[in-house]
Amino acid sequence: MRGEAMTTIAELPPGFADKVLSAQSTFRSVMDAMARPGSVQRIVPMAGTAGPMMRGTAAIALTLFDHDTPLWLDARMSESSDVLKWLKFHTGAPVVQDTSVASFALISDGGALPALERFALGTNEYPDRSTTLIIQVDNLDSGRSFELRGSGIDGVATLHASIKPFDLFERLRINEALFPRGIDLVLVAGDAVVAIPRTTRIVSKGG
Repeated sequence: MRGEAMTTIAELPPGFADKVLSAQSTFRSVMDAMARPGSVQRIVPMAGTAGPMMRGTAAIALTLFDHDTPLWLDARMSESSDVLKWLKFHTGAPVVQDTSVASFALISDGGALPALERFALGTNEYPDRSTTLIIQVDNLDSGRSFELRGSGIDGVATLHASIKPFDLFERLRINEALFPRGIDLVLVAGDAVVAIPRTTRIVSKGG
């Protein structure tokens, strides 16, 4: 067979070496990130990754995704057969084309992020039935500075990040009008993770 060889199961990057401990550790990191918006949490376990998927994204996928969590993948993710095979083998999560029914969305190219209104925004009865966006970014320790306020933040939290789309936090302002509905956001850079839940407000931006 010429061209792109078919990936066998043996060639797929592995998941966690110690599934239970690693999943518990990753879950704790994600929950800490959600509880302390803007704080950088490290995901310790090394998960094998596929295609454009970062280590932190892979660990979150192994921990939170299953056959009951529909996924939407951006073009760069969905065009990678390795990502599709890896997700199917390790998580069983169904990949959907309709953003509005996705539990999670994996974004590797933030510059091509669809309008947030296209994702599931939850309902007043079930506000948790919204899409959590997982956006891979360049870094979470340098770049523009963002001041965050809201639940879980003592006063003001300052986040330094290099992210696309450049106007991501402006777009997130839709959360203010939608609350308790809205979009929760997880930013990933390598093995670093920052959560921006819908209760968080961006109050100012530096250069």
